[in-house]
Amino acid sequence: MSEVSVPAHLPEWIRDHIRRYLESDGADGHMWDSSVVGGPGLLPTLLLTTTGRKSGKLQMLPLIYGKTEAGYAIVASKGGAPSHPAWYLNLIAHPEVKVQVEAKRFRARARTTTGAERSTLWDQMVAIYGPYTDYQKLTEREIPVVILEPLGD
Repeated sequence: MSEVSVPAHLPEWIRDHIRRYLESDGADGHMWDSSVVGGPGLLPTLLLTTTGRKSGKLQMLPLIYGKTEAGYAIVASKGGAPSHPAWYLNLIAHPEVKVQVEAKRFRARARTTTGAERSTLWDQMVAIYGPYTDYQKLTEREIPVVILEPLGD
């Protein structure tokens, strides 16, 4: 199995969050205290591991999530930047990903939602993290909402 890397360009607080999540099997890190960056408080996070579309290396990031009937929803906001985040481009190229939610680890297939499904999940995710609304106002792109559907192994 390939070794997982944490992108070196990430701020130290994100790298620390990942380290604590992994070392504690999700006990410390699953509920992330976003107030450290001016956020609204505790938010549920998962660890997403994608395969780099250029490097082929496994890359891990923590992301806010919501539970859905099909799996887990995540938002490719990049803070409202004009381009998609690299992790989203990676999962478009390689939709099979690895996920950790608390101590639970599993493989999943990522898919971008559209239409009514996207609208419903967007509202759900905005209820979890209100700043997504502001991020959408900052960009002309429609911010993707992705479902991570666990694969039965």
